[in-house]
Amino acid sequence: MEKQLHISGAEAIIHCLLAEGVDLIYGYPGGAIMPVYDELYKFQDRLTHILTRHEQGATHAAQGYARVSGKVGVAIATSGPGATNLVTGLADAQIDSTPMICITGQVGRHLLGTDAFQETDIIGISTPVTKWNYQITKASEIPEVLAKAFYIAKSGRPGPVLIDITKNAQFDMLDFHYQPCHHIRSYKPVPTASESSLKAAAQLINTAKKPFIVFGQGVILSEAETIFKAFVEKTGIPAAWTILGLSALETEHPLNVGMVGMHGNYGPNMLTNECDVLIAVGMRFDDRVTGNLATYAKQAKVIHLDIDPAEIDKNVKTTVAVLGDAKASLSALLPLLEARTHTSWLSEFKVYDRQEYEAVIEGDLYPTKPGLTMGEVIKILNQKTANKAVIVTDVGQHQMIACRYAKFTQTKSNITSGGLGTMGFALPAAIGAKMGAPEREVVAIIGDGGYQMTIQELGTIFQNNTAVKILVLNNGHLGMVRQWQELFFESRYASTIMSNPDFVRIAAAYDIEAARVSERSTLDAAIEEMIAHKGPYFLEVCVENEHNVFPMIPTGASVSEIRLK
Repeated sequence: MEKQLHISGAEAIIHCLLAEGVDLIYGYPGGAIMPVYDELYKFQDRLTHILTRHEQGATHAAQGYARVSGKVGVAIATSGPGATNLVTGLADAQIDSTPMICITGQVGRHLLGTDAFQETDIIGISTPVTKWNYQITKASEIPEVLAKAFYIAKSGRPGPVLIDITKNAQFDMLDFHYQPCHHIRSYKPVPTASESSLKAAAQLINTAKKPFIVFGQGVILSEAETIFKAFVEKTGIPAAWTILGLSALETEHPLNVGMVGMHGNYGPNMLTNECDVLIAVGMRFDDRVTGNLATYAKQAKVIHLDIDPAEIDKNVKTTVAVLGDAKASLSALLPLLEARTHTSWLSEFKVYDRQEYEAVIEGDLYPTKPGLTMGEVIKILNQKTANKAVIVTDVGQHQMIACRYAKFTQTKSNITSGGLGTMGFALPAAIGAKMGAPEREVVAIIGDGGYQMTIQELGTIFQNNTAVKILVLNNGHLGMVRQWQELFFESRYASTIMSNPDFVRIAAAYDIEAARVSERSTLDAAIEEMIAHKGPYFLEVCVENEHNVFPMIPTGASVSEIRLK
């Protein structure tokens, strides 16, 4: 018979984490979480804690770890400001469906509601940005609540969970027994696709003349990449991706026609309004994808495969809804589909591809002007990494350029902040991504604005010697906002010109090898040196100050009103 452990709540938290297979967490200590940190000290041979320099950095690192590993990321913080500093990461994880557990300390139960030192109602604050949250006030609650937290975070459509634990619950004793959670009454995270919906979807796909697939992160989250590729190849349907779907299908696949959305490729956007059947797989019809909903794909019958019933008909009216896990749904759908080709339809994408290449891509990748472009930097990075790197991007022009031009051969390679658009995401997320996939090259591509929002996480890289490659594309502006000001506000650059410090000297202060390049003649060698270096490396590339990202769909415009200049 298993010996019953009689332990403190703080030690019980550690045992719960170990039982769930957690071996790495990110966090920052403080008074209300100190009992847990004392136990972490005792268990450091089994559970690694990474001290970030800010609690927001802990959440983004946990996100990067989760996104590249497929596991649940874990972050931990104290009460009050420690807890509130987690909110941006929670919101980012919620909208991007990232499985994450945040554990916060709280003042003692007897002090709740008294405005005690560092008491904050983190349950109330975090409710809108978590999949579930709960405040533990008794040690005996810890095993059951944490088991439920992990189940909710990783099941169905993943998301973040916050567990707030009062200090008395950490000190008090309990008889510990851990039972993993596999079921919660009234919570059904994975619906099963109905036979009628599968048959109806197959009928539409088999008879379509101009079918079009748009795939999102749901393909990656359900580990459906192999069956999705088989689906695309059997049906012969052109497939385009959202930025979170990028890398689910290799970018050079002949049926991969590029990115949809505001800065997506010309063909996929234009032809969205010409397809007769639109098949959405694991995506949510975000406004950056659809543009003006009143004009979005009105001619098409829409098939929507999604795990979350709340997404069906939320933005785009669905003809056939296939509810379920993408892998299971595609596996059931595939035998019902006829093997087809759509050669003439695919050729229409190629016509638009040529127009986009001549108007935009050639100038981005093979510029003739003296200034460096972000596109040529990404092109060389592809070459030096053989399209195999994990690329972590921040938010802004560099993000759109990287998503447009980065090449990927394997899944879970594009880590970015999609729905929330969090500047400051990339540097800490790259730390987590490297720790989640230490065998892979991880390159953080960041703008000079976003870089300075979490630049303190260089300290985390320094302390742990994390071999992240940091590539800052410095245009001396908040580039995306400046682009909008140029195009829509008559070039009134209100608060978008950046006076930046010497980034190379800052990196050197953290004992990180660093270099700066501003000439085309030295760019290739500089990127090669960065990739060849064994430890962390910082490279600043000074690019054109006022280069714009095109194509572009103006806000409120139709996808077919996409601009090439």
